[in-house]
Amino acid sequence: MTSEPLLVTEDMAAEYTGRPGVTIRRWAHEGRIHRHGSGRGRVRYDLWSLPRKTRDELTGEITPGAPPPLPEGRRAA
Repeated sequence: MTSEPLLVTEDMAAEYTGRPGVTIRRWAHEGRIHRHGSGRGRVRYDLWSLPRKTRDELTGEITPGAPPPLPEGRRAA
């Protein structure tokens, strides 16, 4: 069963993961997450391929989502 991609903007992806937008772009460049479209303001990311941030219920501290794994044979930028 394949789920349809849920496409979100860079800002939404950054908020969901607890990471800055530059990290989202780097992950896409490295092939860690799925990117759709091209051009300024037109790129979308598949929410299902993004790691979700967590928030501690007592302190409210946010822990960013862990980096997705690199594809086989790829190196980090």
